[in-house]
Amino acid sequence: MSYLAEIPYGAYWSTPFCRWQGSLANLHSIKFAAHVARAEIARRNIDGGLIDYGVLGTSVPQQHVFYGLPWLTGMAGLDHVSGPTIGQACATGVRCILNGAQEIETGQATASLIVTADRVSNGPQVYYPNPKGPGGTGKTENWTMDNFGFDPMGGHSMLATAENVARDYDITRERQHDLVLRRQEQYADALADDNAFQKRYMTLPFDVPTPNFKKIANQLNGDEGLVTSTAEGLAKLRPVVAGGTITFGGQTHPADGNAAMIVASPEKAKELSQDSNIQVKILGIGQARVELAYMPKATVPAANAALTQAGIAIDQIDAIKTHNPFAVNDLFFADQFGIDVRAMNNFGCSLIWGHPQGPMGMRGVIELIEELALKGGGYGLFSGCAAGDTAMAIVIQVTDRK
Repeated sequence: MSYLAEIPYGAYWSTPFCRWQGSLANLHSIKFAAHVARAEIARRNIDGGLIDYGVLGTSVPQQHVFYGLPWLTGMAGLDHVSGPTIGQACATGVRCILNGAQEIETGQATASLIVTADRVSNGPQVYYPNPKGPGGTGKTENWTMDNFGFDPMGGHSMLATAENVARDYDITRERQHDLVLRRQEQYADALADDNAFQKRYMTLPFDVPTPNFKKIANQLNGDEGLVTSTAEGLAKLRPVVAGGTITFGGQTHPADGNAAMIVASPEKAKELSQDSNIQVKILGIGQARVELAYMPKATVPAANAALTQAGIAIDQIDAIKTHNPFAVNDLFFADQFGIDVRAMNNFGCSLIWGHPQGPMGMRGVIELIEELALKGGGYGLFSGCAAGDTAMAIVIQVTDRK
C-alpha cells in the first residue's frame, strides 16, 4: 500500500547529537526543539500557516512537559497548531511519523509537523509519594539510569537483552568489533568534503544557545563527543558482563539532541518541498514485540510487517538504516535477512552518533531519504528496537514526482 501522506523533500532537520553532559546538557529539550524548529522553518521559507497539526515525541520528562506539543508549537511561532505528545522509547520517531500520517489519511490535517526531542543528560530524579510507607517515605527513581538498567517485566538490563541474542545466535565479540570499525568508516563518509552529507539536512556550524536562548554559547561543527575506535583498542576491551561478548566499544552512548520533519498531503508536500521534483512516499509501517529480554530481535518482525504492508520484499530495498544500540542488532538483522551487514547504515547510525532516544529514529529516516536521493531514488527501510522488547519500522520510496 501507499499512505496518502508524503514527506516533503528537505522539510526536515536534525541538530548535531552530543554525548551526554556535553554542549546540550543544560538546554531544556522542549524549549531547545522549539528554538530549532522556528529557525529551520524560517531557513526553508516554509509558511507556518500551512501546518495544521503537530506531534511531539519525547521520552525523558522535562519541566512543564505536561503542556507538550501545544507549548512547543507556541514557542516555535505556530500557536494555531495542536496535537499530542507521544513517547515510545527508542521507537518514538517512527511512531510519531505514523501518527502524523494517520491524521492526514483521515482528512483531519493536511500538514503535520513532527518534532522529536530528548535530553538524556541530567535526567529527572522522580519521587513517588507513599504516605503508608515506613515513616511516610515514598520511592525514588533516576529516570535515565534506573530504566537503562532495569526492565520491570524481568528485572534485567537492556544490555542483557543483547547478550541473550548474541549467545543464542553465536554473535561473537570479534564480529561485533569488526562491524564497529565498518560503521565508523561509513560515518566518515558523512563527514567528507566538510560534512557535505550532513549539511543536506543539518545546519552547520550549529549555534548552541545559552539556556535562556538569548545568546550563543558556542558553535558545533558536527556531532560531539564521539569516540574513534581502533582494532587494537577494541581487542583490549573486556566484556561489560563477565562471560558475555559485548564491550563498551560494541555499544552506543547516551546523547542529547532533536530532529523533526513535516509529513503532508501530496498537494501540500509539493508546495512545502525544497525540490518539488522529488517525491518521498510512505509505503509501509510495522511494529513488533518479541519474547522477554530479547529486544534486538524485534527489528526483524517489525521490518517484515512494514515490508508486507508496502508490498515489497527485502531484496527490493536499496538502502537500509537501523537503530543499533548494540552491534549485535545489525548482525542479527543481517543474518536473519541474508543480507550484507556491511552495506547497511551508510553515512552513519546511532551506534556511532549516539542515543538520545526519541530523535534517533527520526534522524535515521532523514538520512535514509538523503541517501536514496543521492542514489537517484529507490526503496528504503528503517527498523529500530525499543524498550519492552519492541520495535517499529518504516518503508519509504524516493522517486521523481510525476
